[in-house]
Amino acid sequence: MGANGITWPQRYQFRVRGQLGESLRPAFPGLSVQAERGDTVLTGMLADQAALYGVLAAAAELGLELIEVRRLPSREH
Repeated sequence: MGANGITWPQRYQFRVRGQLGESLRPAFPGLSVQAERGDTVLTGMLADQAALYGVLAAAAELGLELIEVRRLPSREH
């Protein structure tokens, strides 16, 4: 468990404005990419807080407009 009380890994969803082209998808390894209502939704498991910050940093470096970040409920096995 992390210092913030979150047990890792966790599923996250990121929504960015516009369509994410094929050439940018490798910047987000391990995340599924889906077009939704003109935006792009990236979803997947993140190993730890560093991985979360890595996704946020990649989006910023690419100049993507981040609309929403959600931690999703864990799936029951």
